[in-house]
Amino acid sequence: MKSKLLFIYCLAGGMFLTSVTSCTQLEDTSYNSIVADGFEPTNEDVASLLASGYVSWRKTLLLWNGVARAQMLPADEDVLPARPNGWVDGGVYKRMHQHKWTSEDDIPLQSWVRTYEGINTCNRVLYQIESGQIKLGDRESSIVSELKVLRASYYYILDDLFGNVPIVTKFDVPDGYLPEQSSRKEVYEFIIKELTENIPNLSDKVNSEYYGRFNKWAGYALLAKMYINSEVFSDGTHQDYDKCIVACDSVINSGKYELESVRKSVFATKNENSKEIIFALPFDETYVDDWNAFDYHMYSLQPENQATYNFQATPWGGVCVMPQYIDTFDPDDKRLTDDFISGMQYSSNGDTLKCTMGNLVGQPLNYVNKVNSIDGSEENQGLRWGKFEYAQGITNRLSNDFPLLRYADVLLMKAEALLRTGKTELAAGLVTKVRERNFTSHPNKAQVTADQLIGNSIYDYGRRDNASTTHDNLNIKYGRMLDELGWEFSQEGRRRQDMIRFGVFATGSWFSHNPSDKTKNLYPIPNKELLSNGNLKQNPGY
Repeated sequence: MKSKLLFIYCLAGGMFLTSVTSCTQLEDTSYNSIVADGFEPTNEDVASLLASGYVSWRKTLLLWNGVARAQMLPADEDVLPARPNGWVDGGVYKRMHQHKWTSEDDIPLQSWVRTYEGINTCNRVLYQIESGQIKLGDRESSIVSELKVLRASYYYILDDLFGNVPIVTKFDVPDGYLPEQSSRKEVYEFIIKELTENIPNLSDKVNSEYYGRFNKWAGYALLAKMYINSEVFSDGTHQDYDKCIVACDSVINSGKYELESVRKSVFATKNENSKEIIFALPFDETYVDDWNAFDYHMYSLQPENQATYNFQATPWGGVCVMPQYIDTFDPDDKRLTDDFISGMQYSSNGDTLKCTMGNLVGQPLNYVNKVNSIDGSEENQGLRWGKFEYAQGITNRLSNDFPLLRYADVLLMKAEALLRTGKTELAAGLVTKVRERNFTSHPNKAQVTADQLIGNSIYDYGRRDNASTTHDNLNIKYGRMLDELGWEFSQEGRRRQDMIRFGVFATGSWFSHNPSDKTKNLYPIPNKELLSNGNLKQNPGY
């Protein structure tokens, strides 16, 4: 099933598409170029038609310097230090770590451009349908609603990263069209309106036809994601936590999803049948052939680990996990061993792997929970990403589907919303439920109390590299809830968003990072886009 879906996804990029470009770029002005005229698609054509709108989600999240990197590199879990084999790259990763990025940096640019590509594709297909050039009969209403929810999901990314962005809903625009900028509050309210108006018209089916697509329950999960971030995403004008609870209950009460008893199965290579995944980005190394389509193994493991998994390509040895973050884990939490690779490394036949660079050449490759500095590290320093299964013999691309929305997230969004509305005991029960599968040998440790959840984080914030040791003593409201999110959702491209919501992203220090400024809660609008569209105004602080 997944292979067929991926084949459709890959065909979709070209079947109906003549122009996919950022809505605010001037290089290509053919916003209203159309292929189909009076086209009456078959069921498989409809799948391809819709898939063309979903392709950009995969690209904007995980291609090189995409949204996942924008969410994880500036936060307190992961770091990409200078390595013996490089990874300085003009200082971009150091700037991300220290919140010193600029409007010229590639990560904000790629996040903007690829996300608007998705919006533009949705607008194009909607125009083809609504103008009658593609005739869908009685399927039209539900497909139009699905495309609008999908488009809203791209605006969710933009509201999170940039805030004040143009809202573009038309494809048939005049030559030279330059969209006007909307406020973050307006963007938030637009997304909520699109979701609440269109979710009831989505399918309630959970089957192979709707895998990797927005059905009703994925729509409600996205709506809950908007509501839990309402105070941030609306610039403080909304606090929609009660509505978040209602949206979460829509998913919970559907009875369609449940927590996997073995959490690792959510991230297995063949995870498409997981009962926990609500909305995923399908991947298959055969059909998704972008070089950096999904390259966590390449990005994190040392070159020697090629022999561990018999990879077809040699890993690059870059990103690792921040020691302060690892130190927050209970040693009996299965997520500590399930999500991270540590200790002595061996080939697939049991031979000890040896270091090949830096000051440790010839010594056993032994991943340790220590990193010198953002400016320098040894090749064995820092635990490595291992949440997603690395199958034997794979290429530079993983075949695991990426779960964007899963049931554990719905339960913890509801728990957080309950906390923020004073229902602390109910919140503790939900957090405990998510924890239970991770403490099967020590079930008492799965229990969380209301008092713990409303207490401070146990993360020891402060500078912690070979140049400086400090302790921030931050008083984070609901800090233990932030810890719970960190333990459950590492490597899923979201930590920055959670830290901002709990007020620590700009105020805390960690590793080689000092406190920044609240203006860093938003990325700058890329300078390239400002030069292309005179209607855009740069975000404060840049």
